[in-house]
Amino acid sequence: MLEIFTWLADWAAYDLLHLEKGTRLAKSVHFFIEDVTKIFFLLALVVFLIGLVRSLLTPERVRKVVAGRSRAVSYPMAVGLGAVTPFCSCSSVPLFIGFLEAGIPLGVTMAFLIASPMINEVAVVVLAAAVGWKVALLYVVAGLSVGIIGGLVIEFFKLEKWVEEYVWKIRMGETVIQQASISFKQRIVYAWEQVKEIIGKIWIYVLVGIGLGALLHGFIPQEFFVKYASADNLFAVPSAVLIGIPLYSNATGVIPIVEALLGKGVPIGTVLALMMSVAAISLPEMIILRKVLKPQLIATFTGILFVAFIGVGFLFNALLT
Repeated sequence: MLEIFTWLADWAAYDLLHLEKGTRLAKSVHFFIEDVTKIFFLLALVVFLIGLVRSLLTPERVRKVVAGRSRAVSYPMAVGLGAVTPFCSCSSVPLFIGFLEAGIPLGVTMAFLIASPMINEVAVVVLAAAVGWKVALLYVVAGLSVGIIGGLVIEFFKLEKWVEEYVWKIRMGETVIQQASISFKQRIVYAWEQVKEIIGKIWIYVLVGIGLGALLHGFIPQEFFVKYASADNLFAVPSAVLIGIPLYSNATGVIPIVEALLGKGVPIGTVLALMMSVAAISLPEMIILRKVLKPQLIATFTGILFVAFIGVGFLFNALLT
């Protein structure tokens, strides 16, 4: 089905714009047109379908589901819910407070906050369409594992003292979860509103990501990446993680860059480390979390993710290169 976007890019680049096949400009333009049409189509379709399912899913409901579970259940449940819930940076503070108020351990709460921006079903579907299900599933497994490990480390060192004191004093109370039935028409309206809201928030990141991917695909020779980003270069993975931190985007926006880098022969571990860094250690996310976390915990949180992403990169490079 996705071949239609390749055909559309062929027509636009070669028939409409009369670009010469094989040139750097033609390669970049073709990549840009194909990915813009494909990614935005998949975004709208997947967000709409997931919106139908999410019409009754609220932060309060998520909190209720996780509260009171054993560690063996709560950690996998927290990262799993983080991966399938639509909550972004703006929801981090109320979610964090709500989780702790409900008696959910700090480690479990942080595991949720790690997984939530890094993995979502929209990004997984788009990633699979761009580079295949193998890479997408590896990314999901690695992301869930990092969430659990990060939460366990924070719990092991008992870092509750580095949560702002006012958070522990807040009593949000038991939130009443509405059980009113929603008609199918209302679900359709809600799903369409989700499409407009989510694409409205991330379209610029997607376009920037596709633009960068197109430049990498068409103008940066493969020899450059072979020289500086090969699995033999011990600095490639740490550098990828460092580069990703200021490149604020969501997981979907960085996928075109991932596609271009893999196409240039950059090892999969290095690419996954970059994608995780962009999605999970963003400066805006850290600024928002500063409202509830002391600098020591933010630094520890960032350090754990930094080391974990480097470990993921080296591991996958060793296993799959």
